[in-house]
Order: sequence, then structure tokens, then C-alpha cells
Amino acid sequence: MEPGVIKKLDENVVNQIAAGEVIQRPANALKELIENCLDAKATNIEVTVKCGGMKMLQILDNGTGIRREDLEIVCERFTTSKLERFHELSRISTYGFRGEALSSISHVAHLRIQTKTRDSVCAYKAQYEGGRLRGDPVPCAGNQGTIITVEDLFYNTPQRRNTLRTPNDEYQLIYGVISKYAIHNHHVGFTLKKFGESPAIRTTAKSSVLDNIRVIYGNSVATELLSVEFADQALKFSARGFVSNGSHALKKGIFLLFINNRLVECETLRTALNELYSAFIPAGNHPFIYMSLQIDPLAIDVNIHPTKHEVRFLHEDVIVQRIVQKIEEKLLEGKSSKTFYTESRLPSQKATKNQPSTSAEPKEERKTTEESAKIVRTDSREVKIEKFFSQSFTSSPIITKSEPKAETSTKSPKAPMLTSILTLRKTVEDNCSDPLRKIINESSFVGAVDRKHFLIQSEDKMFLCDTRKLCQELFYQILLYHFRNFGKIELEEPLKLEDLAMMALDSEESGWTPEDGEKSDLVQLTVEILCEKAPIMKDYYNLIINAEDHTLRTLPLLLASFTPPMSYLPMFILRLATDVDWKSEKEGLESLSEEIARFYSEPEFCEAEEQVYAILEHILYPAMKEYLIPPRSFASNKAFLEVAALPELHKVFERC
Repeated sequence: MEPGVIKKLDENVVNQIAAGEVIQRPANALKELIENCLDAKATNIEVTVKCGGMKMLQILDNGTGIRREDLEIVCERFTTSKLERFHELSRISTYGFRGEALSSISHVAHLRIQTKTRDSVCAYKAQYEGGRLRGDPVPCAGNQGTIITVEDLFYNTPQRRNTLRTPNDEYQLIYGVISKYAIHNHHVGFTLKKFGESPAIRTTAKSSVLDNIRVIYGNSVATELLSVEFADQALKFSARGFVSNGSHALKKGIFLLFINNRLVECETLRTALNELYSAFIPAGNHPFIYMSLQIDPLAIDVNIHPTKHEVRFLHEDVIVQRIVQKIEEKLLEGKSSKTFYTESRLPSQKATKNQPSTSAEPKEERKTTEESAKIVRTDSREVKIEKFFSQSFTSSPIITKSEPKAETSTKSPKAPMLTSILTLRKTVEDNCSDPLRKIINESSFVGAVDRKHFLIQSEDKMFLCDTRKLCQELFYQILLYHFRNFGKIELEEPLKLEDLAMMALDSEESGWTPEDGEKSDLVQLTVEILCEKAPIMKDYYNLIINAEDHTLRTLPLLLASFTPPMSYLPMFILRLATDVDWKSEKEGLESLSEEIARFYSEPEFCEAEEQVYAILEHILYPAMKEYLIPPRSFASNKAFLEVAALPELHKVFERC
């Protein structure tokens, strides 16, 4: 038999094989792109996913961007700005260094890049296929940073595409990647959302590690964590992180490990920690572990695997043993027996006429009474405030038959590349009150007092919230963070702008007087302004006005299953023309967003009281708890008032 002829593989075949090693699924592609964003010093990263990342994966950052001169080779293999000589690997501090991420993606997907550097006068768009630039980069408007859009992943490798899981399973893997990076890089704001939906993850750039754990994994996990931090001079490493205590366990364990800021796996450490926790938690349960290690770069090898999910370091067994020892000490420090409190249903039989007064009761009983004042009951099964009213309220939102038809957007997501919107977002984040945010995140819904107020409980305190003020801030922030990506609420019949404007002027709320001019002239001026600005409102907010027949067709869909109060629509139309500053971009978008938020937050969501309360509890309050970034002004404008504290109530009633 003749031996086979050895031939050099075609370059395209080589590149596709290499791409399959680096990009194994959408989550791998996203991991590589996030690391590029972090290397570019981004402080905000937004990710939009469609069909589990297989149809589309878009990532936007505000980093340093890519130079126009580098766009031609940025997707070629082994092109990098982070490494020149092999010996530099021993002290590499960036996430990437091989220059394979963008190249690999371009070989198995359609890739588009839009980028702008600080010194560039404009942004540039470029398309890539097979590692090659298709055509010349096209100048365009844009802010500093980069938008990378990956479409039709594995379109040319059907074997790989067929091995992927369902879109929802792939999305969950993407969610896991974003979660881990958001927790470790707490100084960076992360946003993740499915195309056309509200964000599933949104963290701010000024959050702490514990804040982000609370946002992503919930308060039940965050409140049961122990802080671990130590250094070992002999082994030249340090460790910090959070681990669950001996009283808390999860059905599915969470293990987040970063070594020199790289997200990696270490099966040795995972196994050792699971063995440690087996002595503290019930069988079949697992701990929450977040650990960040800093090891001498000379003792670590990062060039192990194309996806960089593995590293090798010296004295691995000894370092693992040291970490386990420190965590065990923490667990033993916090170990305490679980105390169960019981309540007697009948009067105590010990009391007699000859017994001394309560002031002379035994110290142990008095101690138990004092401790009971600290018990906080926020179980979701507890009775709501409505139980004590004469009228019972429905437990779920009622949808009326006349509700306008709501549709989510099906177009490709548009990035908010207006500097004014990004500036307004930053203002919201800079004005965030961390104490109020913690209170809202950890709160539970007590009940609605009336249309204008509702009660929440956080820890041992109860707060009275102004429904309108909180809703207005919530919708304003939704308008900023979903900018140009709204669904639409179609009206059953188009409404004439002239009729709406006249209805508004006829109402006392408009404040019209004869000195303002004829109503017909004001109506005509209102219609002219709105028709002139119709393209802006349609493109930015999906608020569609037909300039030909002067009719209102759609309103933006801000929250699923929520429709604004149509009775306030005439005044809303009038305010769009009179109260919005249409002369400048930033002030115009700010005032336009404020007017839309004001309209959506009117207290008359619907006529029936029970429906208002159900919408508040099941739609608006969950959205506030998950997305609202409360401003510091809430503490001074009576939007948020503490009305009761458990210890104070205990002093009055001598019981919980």
C-alpha cells in the first residue's frame, strides 16, 4: 500500500478549524468579546441577544475603540495590540493576547464592527467575512467605543450548529457568563437583555460585589454570605471573595473563580470546597462560592487552552489547601445553632396571683422577649394588608377588553449612540442612593393604601411610597435605557390630533385663558409642531404620528401588560407640543422622556380600584424592585417615608 501524500491544509480550512476551538457556542463568543471590552477600559457594557445568540449577539461598550488604520487587519489571526514577544506572556495583564477572538468569530458568523476613538472626528462601520474586511470602512455618526454585532453564528458549519442546545438553554449560558463578569468587575456597568424585552441583568458602574450578587442571585443568597480575604506572603498569592455560611445551601451550586482577573475553572479547588461544605450543609445541597485570586504572574501559565478557561500555576495543591483552611475557619467562626421560636396559643398556666409582677420575671424569659423583637417576618405567604379591608382585591391583574393591542418590536436592536442619552444615563447612575436601592431590592410588598400610596417592608422597617413619583422615575429610566428599542401599543382607531388638543384646552387642567389666544389657533400650532417632530418620536420612542392625516397611531410599550391611562391622553398630546424643549438635543430628549413618563405614571391606570392595586403589586412593583435606580432626592421629596420600625412597635405593644 502506498503512503498518503502529506499536503498543507488550505488557509481557510485551518482558520475554520481554529475557529471551532475558540468559539464553541454563543456564550464562548460573548466571553471573548466581553474581555475585549474590559481590555479597552470600558465602564459600561450592553449585551443584546436574539434566539439564544445564534441569530444575533450584539455587544456595545464605551471603551477606547479601534483605530481606523487597524480596521483592515483587526479580524486576521494573531493580530493583537497586547503582545509582541513571547517572554511578555510571563507578565501579561490583559485578558486577550492571541488575537484569535474576532478572527474566529468572522469565520463562523457575519460580523459587523462600528467603532470610534477619542481623537477620531467620526465613527466607522466595517463588515468582515472569513477574517477579511469587506469593502472600505464607512464613516458614520457615533460615540466613543465599539459596537460588535454577530449574526447567524455557525451558518457555514451546520454540524456545530446542530449540536447546540435550545435557544433558551444557550441564553442561560450567556446569562451565566454576564453574571460572573458583572460580579467580579463591579466597577463596570453590565446590561443583558433579550431582543425586544426588558433587561434581565442591569448593574451600575458604582456597585459593590455584594450589590451585584444581590441583583443577580437575589437577597436570599446575598444576606447569607461570609466575606473572605487574606494573603500568603510565602506562596505569593492573595484571595478575596464571598462564600455561603453553614446555614445556607443551594440545590445547584454556584462556583465563580477568577485568577488574576481571568474567569477560569479549577476542579481541584471546587472538589476540595465541596468536601469541606459536606460537613456543614445537608447532603444534596451545594454552596455559593465567589473567589478572586491574585498569583504572581511568573508562577502562572495562561497559554493552556484556546478559550483561556484553564490556567496552570505553581504550588496548586498547597494554595488550594490554604484556601480551604481559611474558609473552614470562617465557617467555624460563624457556626451557631439554629433557634426556633414558638408561641403559646393558650395563657400560661404558671402564672398565679402570688407570683411577682413582670418586672421581676426570670432573666432568660426577659431575654427571649427582647430577642423576639428582632424577628423580621417577610415570608411571601404572609397575609397582605388587603386581607383586613372589607373589600377583597383580585390576586392578579385584570385585562380589560378595550385595552389597546401591545406588540413587541421585531426589528434589529438599535444602539443608543446619542451622547445626550448616554449623559442622561450617567446622571441617573451618579445620583443613585445606595441605601434606598438596597431597601427596595430587599423589600417585600405589604399592600396598597390607595391609588397614590403603597407600603413595603424592608428588614424591620416599613416604608410608605408615593406611587406616582416612583412610577415616574421608573418609566423615565426605562425610556433612557431602552432608547430606540421599544415595542408599540396600537390604538384600536387612529385618534385625531385636533380633537385631542381641543379636549385638552377645554379642560381646566390646561389653564387656558383668552389671553393665550384662540383655541383653534393653538390647536393648529400644536398639530404643526407634533407633525414636524413625528419622525423623531417614531424613531426614538415608537410613538407614531401620521403627518398626512394628523392622527396618533401608536404609543411606546414600556412594560409588558401595562397600558397608560387613556383618559390623560389629550393633556399628554398638548404637553408634547408646549412643554418639550424641541430646540436642543439633550434638553429635548430629557423633557420628552419626562413627559412620556409623566403620562404613564398617572394614578388612574384604570377605573376599578382592585385592578389598580393588582397592576401595582404584580407589574409596577416587581419592575421597581428589579430595575429602578432610586435618586437621592427620594429621601427629601417624600417619595419614600419610613412609617414604622419593628423595635419601636415592640416597645409599644410588647410583642411582634
